[in-house]
Amino acid sequence: MAAVYFDVEGNQREGYLALPEGGKGKGLLVLHAWWGLNDFFKQTCDRLAEQGFVAFAPDVHHGRIATTPDEAMQILETRDFPAAQATAEAGLKLLQTHPSVQGRQVGVLGFSMGAAFALLLDEIYPDAFDKAVLVYGPSEADFSKSKARFQCHFAENDEWEPIENVKQIKADNAEVYVYPQVEHWFFEADRDGYYNPEAAALAWERMVEFLK
Repeated sequence: MAAVYFDVEGNQREGYLALPEGGKGKGLLVLHAWWGLNDFFKQTCDRLAEQGFVAFAPDVHHGRIATTPDEAMQILETRDFPAAQATAEAGLKLLQTHPSVQGRQVGVLGFSMGAAFALLLDEIYPDAFDKAVLVYGPSEADFSKSKARFQCHFAENDEWEPIENVKQIKADNAEVYVYPQVEHWFFEADRDGYYNPEAAALAWERMVEFLK
């Protein structure tokens, strides 16, 4: 469980890598939400490593961390999106070629903004992922165009992803779960007022079973 540094277009970028006890496993790309690569997402990588995955989270915010929605929006409004995308792409390639990763394809787990990056990477590299888990991701996505299988987790009371849009998702390669009476960020233990431990535990159980 350690920071990893890698080159992206001549710039040093950082990510967080967590290895399973046996040293090898299925690769899983973890794409953080708009808060940045904070402790929660690093801990999520650690938890995934305990389940046997080689989990790697590239820092697409390049060291910037937000603690409030206003701070997070400021990051999005001022970021260099091509540089962020290049970091996500380089993170995928790093994971794919890492000696600890077993199997030709890897999985991806994206949270909110990270889910949007997961869909973008899947579009650019259509053979990269066999499975994708999106936690409150874009509800307007057309999953049927992908070769991957999707599992999507949505909140019933989500101001960012209206439940009406979620109900319109129809794709043979996507399973959709809606968690009653919770809001966006229900999965993240560091989001006071939003985190719902029961819903988060159920979502975790479902996603680990799916990814395995």
